[in-house]
Order: sequence, then C-alpha cells, then structure tokens
Amino acid sequence: MSLLLLALAAGALTGLALGALGGGGSILAVPALIYLLGLSPVSATTASLLIVAVTSFTALLAHSRDGHVRLRTGLLFAAAGIGPAMLGAGLSGRLPEAALTAGFALVAAVAALRMLRGSPPDAPAAGPPR
Repeated sequence: MSLLLLALAAGALTGLALGALGGGGSILAVPALIYLLGLSPVSATTASLLIVAVTSFTALLAHSRDGHVRLRTGLLFAAAGIGPAMLGAGLSGRLPEAALTAGFALVAAVAALRMLRGSPPDAPAAGPPR
C-alpha cells in the first residue's frame, strides 16, 4: 500500500474516532504516524496536535449543533492545559525518543484502564450541557 493511501486510511480512522467519540485522536494518530508513516515521536506528537485540533474543531461544530457541548467547562479545561502543554512541548525535544514513546504508552494505558473502570458510584450525575 502506498504511503499516501496509508496516511489517508489512518487519517480517516482518526477522524471517525474523533467525530464519534469526541476524543481519542492522539491515541490513534501518534502510533499511526510513528509506526505506519515512519515519523519520529517528536514529529508525530507535533503533527498529532494539528491533526487533532482540526478534526476536533470539525466534530465540535456537529456536537454543538446537537447541544452536547459544555463550552464553559471545555474552555476552563483548555485554559488549565495551556501552561503544561507549553512545558511539555519544550521538554519533548530534550527527551530520548524511547522515553517519549514509553510515556505516551503509559498515559494511554492509564486512561484506558480508568475509562474501563467507569465512574465511581458516588459520582454526581452530569447535568445539562452549558
């Protein structure tokens, strides 16, 4: 399969996941960019940022039309992540590629396990989107 077709197939799968689930694009994009398209971990995570931003924005529009977006919560979450994201971007160029890949795998595994466990029984029910 040509590199272009491989990139299009991986991009379509990532876009489908983002559109359907509202997230998870990096979990799919980074490994695809590294192992299918041969990018370095630093280049893959950088490219993933752009890929996920564009596809997430597209999905945001559709979910917003359906009333499923909590804009205030999302903006607060994003604002809290700006500083750490800048710190992480600065550090990523100084770390060995193996450490970046292992760190990414660890974060993905922890997130997967947490999602599989579900919400704690005493967690408050989600209210209507705001």
